[in-house]
Amino acid sequence: MSKSRKNCYKERIKGIRGLMMNKKTFHNPIIKGGYPDPSICRVGDTYYLVTSSFYYFPGLPVFKSKDLVHWEQIGNAISRPEQLDFQDCDSSEGLWAPTIRYYEGTFYIINTLDVNGRTCRQNFIITAEDPKGPWSEAVIIQGADGIDPSLFFDREGRMWYCSNLTPKDLKYPEQKVIYAGELDRDTFQFKGEPQVILDGSIDHSFYTEAPHIYEVNGMYYLMTACGGTQTNHGVHLYRSSEILGPYEPCPRNPVITNRNVRLNNSLGVSVIGHGDLVQTQEGEWYVVLLGIRPYRHERQDYDDFQPRKWIRTPDRNKDAQFNLGREVFLAPVAWDYDGWLLVDNETGMVGLTERRPNLPECRPPYQSRVDNFESDKLNMAWCMRRPIREAFYSLSERPGYLRLKPGRVRAEEPGAAAMLVKRQQHNDFQAAAAMEYEPGFNGDEAGLIVTQNERFSYLLLKERQEDGLWISCFRVAGGVRERIAQKPVKAGRLYLYLEGGEGTYSFYYGYQEGEMLPLALSQDGSLLSTLVADGFVGSYLGVYGARSQEEGEAMEAFADFDWFRYEAIEE
Repeated sequence: MSKSRKNCYKERIKGIRGLMMNKKTFHNPIIKGGYPDPSICRVGDTYYLVTSSFYYFPGLPVFKSKDLVHWEQIGNAISRPEQLDFQDCDSSEGLWAPTIRYYEGTFYIINTLDVNGRTCRQNFIITAEDPKGPWSEAVIIQGADGIDPSLFFDREGRMWYCSNLTPKDLKYPEQKVIYAGELDRDTFQFKGEPQVILDGSIDHSFYTEAPHIYEVNGMYYLMTACGGTQTNHGVHLYRSSEILGPYEPCPRNPVITNRNVRLNNSLGVSVIGHGDLVQTQEGEWYVVLLGIRPYRHERQDYDDFQPRKWIRTPDRNKDAQFNLGREVFLAPVAWDYDGWLLVDNETGMVGLTERRPNLPECRPPYQSRVDNFESDKLNMAWCMRRPIREAFYSLSERPGYLRLKPGRVRAEEPGAAAMLVKRQQHNDFQAAAAMEYEPGFNGDEAGLIVTQNERFSYLLLKERQEDGLWISCFRVAGGVRERIAQKPVKAGRLYLYLEGGEGTYSFYYGYQEGEMLPLALSQDGSLLSTLVADGFVGSYLGVYGARSQEEGEAMEAFADFDWFRYEAIEE
């Protein structure tokens, strides 16, 4: 047995012993809600993680953990509009699949910016000495085509870039290749001509993407996503004695996948893929991945929706929906006797319950479920559609309140609406807000929103019509707004409530805190499922406002929110 194989065998034995000795578990996902494409690195005893954010701003949320299980958001890597311009992006465009790495005192994030109907892509690098930020301006890597770029620093300190490409001579549809090249550490530009290091046809993989290079036991390992971010998703592994290959595939690829079960399954997890490895200071190996938590719901009009193509076997999986998007999962892995990776649990697949790392538990500071808007800065979990340069909210004009300044763009229209939202992180939850708002003109509106994109939303709004003030609930399906309930309301403060159940949304209002007068109950929540609304994002919820579309209206009515509360009712 070679030295590298012996080392891998030792790692496998260590993993087995860890499984036998450490019976403590944790519950997936480790970060709930639409935080897809996770990437991780360790610096000493601290772990840092970043995810995709698409057209939401601030973008590229950055998290920190001491135990790999409990995470705290510490910043957003894209926090200034001037860093990148993606104001014209669609919901599933924007910031795709970042990689975070650390080398000699500097943090690096490399990322794809996708715009213009997915026809224009640029790969860029930003840096920071502190992962909280501020992060640098983006440096575009010239000649770096493809998506899902990654960085690798070798023992000599050389910086390597790798990404995917569509080859000119396709052997089959959706064939991809992985290419790599050395970057100048000062300019972040290629030092020479990059070269193809892996042809996905070597094991007939589809959508080969998200490459990461690691050096383990003297061998270079190339981990990729494959199968597309759908029911066929998985992780492939390849290895070589040289960084530029040739790479041989693992004979049991995919090494990580839940593709062999229905969307609804006993594991409670599907669409596992897009992994990134990390080794703990205790020598254990773990992988972070994206995955989904579906719920059971069958739409009668399923065939009317184009996203039916999203799943590999639609008739087998048509009873499954998911609103939360792709979330961050964690699983233990080990190097087997043959030098290949495997999921180090009893099933060989990723589940809701996994073995906890052998690290001291470390919970982040308590985060209140209520935002009272008493700070001069928004909580970093709040975001907006696209980086809007003109301020549409204030925390200072009325201290202790979030003042929303409704704009001309409505929630179902393309463009930058006056909207602040957070990710929906639970199927069963309650969101509530105290709002003071007096709409001045017909068509003025403000209140709560839960949304997948401009084409699919629910809205709970106070609005003015010709005959007075109303509280109304709207459904937006395929970009078309429909009023589904309304009641007259009095002037003054309103309390707005949105409750989510597995596959439903219910809307209430009241004149005193705690009073919940029903308006629209048990509305079909699958409208905001990815399998209906399409795209790569999950559902978001928060506050929204829009002004009358009539030209020449000078009066401006503010929507002042005293507080906003979001809490799970499932856990």
